[in-house]
Amino acid sequence: MPGVSVRGLSYEERRQLAVNLTRVLSLYRSILDAYIIEFFTDNLWGTLPCSWQEALDGLTPPQLATLLLESTARALAFTRMPGFQTPSEFLENPSQSSRLTAPFRKHVRPKKQHEIRRLGELVKKLSDVTACTQVVDVGSGQGHLSRFMSLGLGLKVKSIEGDQRLVGRAQHLDRELLQTLEKGDQRNPQGVQASPRRSPHHVVRWVDATALCEELLLPLETSPRGGARLLLTGLHACGDLSVALLRHFSCPEVAALALVGCCYMKLSDPGGYPLSRWVAALPGSQLSYRLREGACHALEEYAERLQDEAPGLRTHCYRAALETAIRGARPELRRPGVQGIPRAHEIKIEQYVRRGLQRVGLDPQLPLDAAALGAQQAQENRVVAFFSLTLLLAPLVETLILLDRLLYIQEQGFHAELLPIFSPELSPRNLVLVATKQPLGQAFSLLETEDG
Repeated sequence: MPGVSVRGLSYEERRQLAVNLTRVLSLYRSILDAYIIEFFTDNLWGTLPCSWQEALDGLTPPQLATLLLESTARALAFTRMPGFQTPSEFLENPSQSSRLTAPFRKHVRPKKQHEIRRLGELVKKLSDVTACTQVVDVGSGQGHLSRFMSLGLGLKVKSIEGDQRLVGRAQHLDRELLQTLEKGDQRNPQGVQASPRRSPHHVVRWVDATALCEELLLPLETSPRGGARLLLTGLHACGDLSVALLRHFSCPEVAALALVGCCYMKLSDPGGYPLSRWVAALPGSQLSYRLREGACHALEEYAERLQDEAPGLRTHCYRAALETAIRGARPELRRPGVQGIPRAHEIKIEQYVRRGLQRVGLDPQLPLDAAALGAQQAQENRVVAFFSLTLLLAPLVETLILLDRLLYIQEQGFHAELLPIFSPELSPRNLVLVATKQPLGQAFSLLETEDG
């Protein structure tokens, strides 16, 4: 199923989609709320209808992958497929984007190369069509996006980051990149740009979701045409940082927004979701921590593991078996964090459980029921099938969260759309919320140009 395109929906259709999503999520909330490590302790398989058990019991991992990617549940989820089918920029070299020059690739991993180029180019187009005078990159980290927008695309950029260490690193990388570009200018004087290069302006500041940040709204310089017109952007703005950007959008200084959110489980509860009056009033719209956490999974990456029948899939079963042993020894100890066990899928289930017991401070020599462990390992495919079910429904949760944000913008009389901007195989959180004070009309199509 291709999924839902936001641009094809009217305001009323968006509200109806929110109604449909809350109804479906209410039906299957028990699956989404489940923790796979409790597969045996809570008899999760037994909670499924008998007809589901029969259907899932005979499916191989590759068949589960097809179920994940082509299920009818996706008919209610926003499409995550961008206009390009593969990240063509990595066809020649999987570690170097052919669409970024070498100076902008330095210190940047392939995933980030893809993200800063795609979002940076969209921000440039959005800035042009909305006549913005300055871009504010909130939660800028080491400044990779800010550098590309300022030194690569010629935008005036203010970068705001709460971590002083990251800002110091960003300023160091700014100087390093500027020196590299200047050396390139000396080797090729004819290619020197007319206007001087401008590095991002970095500010150390924590942006709170509950109060306006004056620094965020201050222009770098006074515009000769009058007041500043700001474009706010955030690349994988974590948790409440996304909420802060959405709330600042209503300020008169802000003309446009390009936001890619992530880490929905870190949203304040209440406060971070729901934001719109419409979703807040819907029965069943509440989303627990577990549901919001599940919405952050890398669906396509897991489907690939299923297709390959990766031996690491059995780790789900091993961890669930470990949970039964932990509770057998200490019933009050539930869902403890377990330090990763290297190459867990290559060892026997008993070895895994004993190492896991040690990692949570229990005696690794506790007596174990070998027959029970064997019976649990025999259900490995069921564990994987149940986990696949939760991933199948998880995009509906993300869709409801993002739909709530779209409706929040529209309830204020503004305009908002959602675009799949990154390859989901590279960057699972790949939907960018674009908001403007004035309708873009046909100009919006400029933002959707595909990769070559």
